[in-house]
Amino acid sequence: MRRRGITLKLFIMTVIFFVCFYGMVILGQLLFFDSFYQNQKESRVEKHLKSFGADYTSGAWGNSRTSRELVSFMLSNKTQMVIVDLSGRLKSEDPFRMKLMDESGKLQVIPLSLFMNQYGDILRAADIAEGDQVTVQGERDEEDGAADAQIYPFSIKKQGEATVGEGEMNGLATVSGTVIELVLPEQRIWNPRQGILLEALDDWFPLTAAQTEDLEQLHLLKEEWTAPWSGIRNSVIVLPVQQADGGIELLFTVTSLQDVKDSNQALRWFFLYLGIGGFILILVLSLFFSKLVTRPLIKLNDIAGRMVSLDFTGGPPIRQKDELGSLSSSMFTLSQSLDAALGELREANRQLVEEMEDKRRMEGIQQEFFASASHELKTPLSIIKGFAEGLEDGVNMGKQDHYIKVIIEEADKMELLVKDMLDLAKLESGTVKLRRSSFMLSELTEKVSDKLIHLLQAKELKVVIIPANERPLYADAARMEQVISNFLTNAIRHAEDSSTITINIESRNTALMFSIHNLGEPIPEDQQEQIWERFYRAEVSRSRQNGGNGLGLSIAKVILDMHGCRYAVKNTAGGVCFYVTFEGNPGQY
Repeated sequence: MRRRGITLKLFIMTVIFFVCFYGMVILGQLLFFDSFYQNQKESRVEKHLKSFGADYTSGAWGNSRTSRELVSFMLSNKTQMVIVDLSGRLKSEDPFRMKLMDESGKLQVIPLSLFMNQYGDILRAADIAEGDQVTVQGERDEEDGAADAQIYPFSIKKQGEATVGEGEMNGLATVSGTVIELVLPEQRIWNPRQGILLEALDDWFPLTAAQTEDLEQLHLLKEEWTAPWSGIRNSVIVLPVQQADGGIELLFTVTSLQDVKDSNQALRWFFLYLGIGGFILILVLSLFFSKLVTRPLIKLNDIAGRMVSLDFTGGPPIRQKDELGSLSSSMFTLSQSLDAALGELREANRQLVEEMEDKRRMEGIQQEFFASASHELKTPLSIIKGFAEGLEDGVNMGKQDHYIKVIIEEADKMELLVKDMLDLAKLESGTVKLRRSSFMLSELTEKVSDKLIHLLQAKELKVVIIPANERPLYADAARMEQVISNFLTNAIRHAEDSSTITINIESRNTALMFSIHNLGEPIPEDQQEQIWERFYRAEVSRSRQNGGNGLGLSIAKVILDMHGCRYAVKNTAGGVCFYVTFEGNPGQY
């Protein structure tokens, strides 16, 4: 069964979570938003209305102060309010009004709420300001001997401007004067609800007996009211307040609830369209969130998988300052520690393998050495034994000296052979340390040739040493003397009688070249690599007396390898030449 990845699981869980949350929001909006918003709005208006009533009864406001506070209350609570008595008669001025001072000095009050419902934009365009001369036509209201006469305008004309309203009409009161006060509602919040307020007053008054009784007991009334002509839902809140003289006045407010219903209906379609885009956004965000969370987990799992395969190259840790970042840093540290431990283990294993290989090689060298040594010692021992038995049997007196001489010669050869074998074994064991010093290679070569003068004279050979631009050589002088002695001895042994052995020593840039050339039989191509092996003789048919013990070149090879030199043998016209190259600055060997 295919396993689902953590990214898919987290993506599905995130989508379900967001869809459930979004569905809860939509369901709550559809079922409870209307009542919740209505309750919140009514509670806020009721709270502010009680605060207004307390200030109104204790402040002894005049008409101007009352009008300003009414305007402020309506603007801040987005509601309509008037102050009336129990019979429904207005106790407060229209908050939106114009006051004129006519030619006789009488104050004329022009209420503007109803006029603004019909001609609000035109009146604002007329740009009437305090100090302007205007003419107003309308119905006069002077009930109860009011000190300030009120005219409900049908038309307003600014001097020199067009008439705002229905134009000049017969039978209406006309007044002209100077504007001394003008209060207009702010355009951004004005609506024709002032007319609905007056309609609500007409519908509520006269009050029923039950309403009158509750209000006289200073109980707040709150009811939902629907305007007959528009069908708009409103909340009517009536707060009774008692003045100092014992009279009861009503703070009558009308708050629209229609905008809540309209907004909720619009929101339903809005949320429907938003839901489509929101679901797509939820998918994108869920995918991003799931990948954001699971990406470091996947990387940590990949690092852990590599560590299982002993691969500790998982890359740098995750750069996050959280638990995943801390875990990544810990795994990175663990990976480095394991990698270091594994490296040390591999190095130790490699050294162990090398030591085992060296041990096997040494064992092979020892076995080969003993086999070769026993083979090389067998012949001289047999000769010595044979001649010794002859002496024991009592050979002629004339042959005794010859027998003794042969025995001594063979013993000398055995001594030389054993010395060379021990020397070679010591060099190959790696226990010999080079003692380097600076010397001239040509001088060392002359010294060696002087020691071999008897071998040279026996074959009437000459040695010619040709140095060119020679520089000092930094090497082990004793070991290099052994190398030159073995090369020169080998050349003497294989050179033609009465010939010349030529030795060239030349410095070239940073290298020192050494070559030794003798005339004689060439070395077969297939044997040029074998001559460096121990106990190998290029001329099998040559007797032991002339062929040496086969260890000289092997000893030279080991010493040259210890010095890091390059060496080779080549056949030349009529002879053989051995080359040695000391790499680097000759003075540094």
